[in-house]
Amino acid sequence: MAQKATIYKASVNVADMDREVYLDQSLTIALHPSETLQRMMLRVVAWAVNANERLTFTKGLCDEDEPDLWQVNYSDEIELWVDLGTPDEKRIKKASVRGKQAVIYTYGENSAKNWWKQQKSTAAKYKNLSVYFLSDESMTALANAAERTMNLQFTIQGGEIWLNTEQETIALTFQAWQSQD
Repeated sequence: MAQKATIYKASVNVADMDREVYLDQSLTIALHPSETLQRMMLRVVAWAVNANERLTFTKGLCDEDEPDLWQVNYSDEIELWVDLGTPDEKRIKKASVRGKQAVIYTYGENSAKNWWKQQKSTAAKYKNLSVYFLSDESMTALANAAERTMNLQFTIQGGEIWLNTEQETIALTFQAWQSQD
């Protein structure tokens, strides 16, 4: 019998002073049986960093045709495609061609750095693609903050991200490996 996803609930407050986005949202997040808590929490962070009322979680790991998150406009055009991990060249192209903007959040010190050496020239072909890396230390802190029911507050200012949980404050800093700026 196949394992089922574990459901997490998060009440999320985002105060993004850089983009002037302020949202309160209740999120239901499915942790796929093959997904780690670190990756699931990175999906939540990616949602907060790109927060928009139309940004949604997709089937992700269950559907190869969809990213982890996307923002689709009223004409069903993909405004933002967000992938996590170390996608192959074909996936990078798909994200960049199908989305007006594409973002990859990568993690895992050794695997991500090796992946970036191989994919950097491919990624450079796409001017609408940004690639960000989050350290192992930050990923561990995110996993440790995961609870089945969470209250999360994200404050984003000057490119810095602070995640406040009920127990702690976690400072997150993404390394921009490729940015649209």
